[in-house]
Amino acid sequence: MLHPKVLSLLTALAVALVVTAVLLVVDRIAFASHLLVFLGVGAATYFLFYYIIDHQVLRPLRQLKKRLLSLQVGVPEDEADISASINAIETALALRLAQMQNELERMRKLEAFRRDFIADVSHELKTPIFSAQGFVHTLLDGAAKDKKIRKKFLKKAAKSLDGLDVLVQDLLTLSHIETGQVRMHFSEYDVFSLTREVLDELRDRADEKGVRLRMESPATKVKVWADKLRIRQVLVNLVSNAINHSLEDGEVVVSFQPGNDVVTIAVQDFGKGIPEEHIHRIFERFYRIDKSRSREKGGTGLGLAIVKHILDGHHSTMTVESKPGKGAIFTFALPTGQDQAATDGKDNISKEEQRD
Repeated sequence: MLHPKVLSLLTALAVALVVTAVLLVVDRIAFASHLLVFLGVGAATYFLFYYIIDHQVLRPLRQLKKRLLSLQVGVPEDEADISASINAIETALALRLAQMQNELERMRKLEAFRRDFIADVSHELKTPIFSAQGFVHTLLDGAAKDKKIRKKFLKKAAKSLDGLDVLVQDLLTLSHIETGQVRMHFSEYDVFSLTREVLDELRDRADEKGVRLRMESPATKVKVWADKLRIRQVLVNLVSNAINHSLEDGEVVVSFQPGNDVVTIAVQDFGKGIPEEHIHRIFERFYRIDKSRSREKGGTGLGLAIVKHILDGHHSTMTVESKPGKGAIFTFALPTGQDQAATDGKDNISKEEQRD
């Protein structure tokens, strides 16, 4: 494409020649007069045409380019070739449009997630509240006069409120972890001993269902470098989940495979298993495979989501293996050794010791 000055000069010459030729035909004047007309018309045309190109066309393009450069979209600074500048601007605008479309799509997904989350929370809160409300109103309507009925209904109302408290605590925990309000405090400890404490805590629940709890490990001491309180929460959630989904007279096995750098921990149940199409979604909040029966088995639907976020804080990933009718295995790894303690500093150790 021609430079604006060259284009203006050629246009001015053409206009001046046409005007001078017309004057030669209609008016016979001296050659000097024709020369003055030619130079005057040419100069006027040149400056007028260049002004139009520079101020009305190029200046808006330059301003647009500066705006795009401020957005860091990679428009070249060389303005010698106008066509190249226009092509660069088109490319930049297309890139910016693609970025805006991606941002809009992300916002749509976040909005959909927000709606689903509010609907799920409302539904989960409604169930225990309505249950407790029903029992209390029944007692107020006269059932409280019968001691047996009163005790039975109060126990049921208390159970509903306890479930509501667990749900609220899980929501708060998940919110604090996601917003970074919960910091991991790492220390070295025996995860084998910690797991034994968790199984003892959950044994009554397992006995009610006739589920056996067992540990498998080549050693009775398995040292890891992790947040003890949070890993305890991971184990409680995983073992509770395994108990809930085990068949009667089934078994839950927690196994350890110590390695040079990591300890692999697996929690296995022998229940109905997880269909393959659900495995990638079970760590979502409130996601239940069988929505009609999950509440009968207990749980808030947040346990696995909390597990995922805690393991993310440990730079660990949960893997799930399952086949229908053969149960499921949840596996994760934690770092071992003194080297980890040296790299993470003494401040976290002192905090952990104070907490324990």
